Amino acid sequence: MATCPPHPTTYPSRPPGGPPAGPLRHTHPHWWQRPWVRYGALITLLALSGLVILALVREETGTQGFLVGLGLAVLPVPLLLAAFRWLDRVEPGPWRNLLFSFAWGACAAALIAIVANSFATQWIATATADPDGADTLGATVIAPVVEESAKAAAVLLVFLFRRRDFTGIVDGVVIAGVTATGFAFTENILYLGNAFGTDQLTGDTGMASVTAATFFVRIVMSPFAHPLFTVLTGIGFGLAALRTDRRAALRVLLPLSGLLLAMGMHALWNGSSALGGLGFLAVYTAFMVPAFGLLTWLVIWTRQRELRTVRTELPPYVAAGWLAPAEPYALSSMRARRIARQYARRYAGKPAARAVARYEAYATSLAFLRHRARQGRAGAGFAARERELLGELWNRHELARPALEHAARVTAPPVLPPPAPWAPYGPAGPQPPHPQAPYAAPAPYQPQPYPRQQPYPQPSYEYNPYRS
Repeated sequence: MATCPPHPTTYPSRPPGGPPAGPLRHTHPHWWQRPWVRYGALITLLALSGLVILALVREETGTQGFLVGLGLAVLPVPLLLAAFRWLDRVEPGPWRNLLFSFAWGACAAALIAIVANSFATQWIATATADPDGADTLGATVIAPVVEESAKAAAVLLVFLFRRRDFTGIVDGVVIAGVTATGFAFTENILYLGNAFGTDQLTGDTGMASVTAATFFVRIVMSPFAHPLFTVLTGIGFGLAALRTDRRAALRVLLPLSGLLLAMGMHALWNGSSALGGLGFLAVYTAFMVPAFGLLTWLVIWTRQRELRTVRTELPPYVAAGWLAPAEPYALSSMRARRIARQYARRYAGKPAARAVARYEAYATSLAFLRHRARQGRAGAGFAARERELLGELWNRHELARPALEHAARVTAPPVLPPPAPWAPYGPAGPQPPHPQAPYAAPAPYQPQPYPRQQPYPQPSYEYNPYRS
């Protein structure tokens, strides 16, 4: 059995003339393990699911209701996707993972939920001869189990087949949140389309009472409802990814616990509609809003901890010659990263800015890899992955290093003078000195003309980000 590497004490030295050797070549895989075969099968499955769900929703809402529901349901989608992408900016995951998650939620998970919920509700109504009770039971018991399980399948697939991109809580939150956003998008089309059809049947024209109430509840008050539920499942998978022990039972129990919490919160939210208007507002105010605030704080705190990990794990690579002294500080600040990309774009265009962005992502992955190795979680492929990341950094260091050094210089905190010895102030003690600024204001930055032989003006200073 392969074992995890020991605590890292040595670092590969920087080659004098070129990048390090890349990872070892693999033999030709089986036909099913080839990427294009898997991607083709996955795209075909999602496309068929999308066509079926499109036909079902259009049949239930009608063409006019479908178009109205589509136009209203798309409004919160860009905001939610931008929020989850912002959370993922420290170590951005591949776009294909996000596209798969959204497509799974909007197509496959929505199709599974519609078919399973309809079948279960009809079976309960036939068995109990109580259609109203069957609808209530289906909304509070059946729907949470089916919908959360269908959305959790996307998180599970990414966790199993894209394990390199799933390293912690933030990755689980992002994948789960994007999946739930896609699911809520399709569900909102159905609810808003049916509400518009109800208004048309009652003789109201345009955006009448039922459509307006549905829009207010689902789009204005609770666009975060489905992402909030499924994020609990993503946190469970993220905690499982952080486990350092070999106990398989605990790695299964954590995602399952998150899934059960998601089902419970979903059932409470759906059941609040049966309590009337006041009961719904009570559940929303006393439970949903605090839970949303708590999870938001947890995710932002985790994001800041990741930045601290970058700053503490990269300095040994500075000593080995792979990174410049200013880079760990610049890479641990989102503001410095943005300034570096802007600087590269100003002097060398968009390709240089993209190269700097990729450099930042690879350096962050290297820091997290080293952090996992120190905790015994890197696995047998640690050395090959480290060589691969160092090679990617080496290929981009000529473009990225001047930009990051400039960003570190701009965002570096000022060095304050040491405090004066303590003495009591008053009539018998020394008087305080005349208030002055502890340091002179820096002169405005003047960009130098871009030389043709090099992409950036070379800095003429020696920067030490760890000065006290």
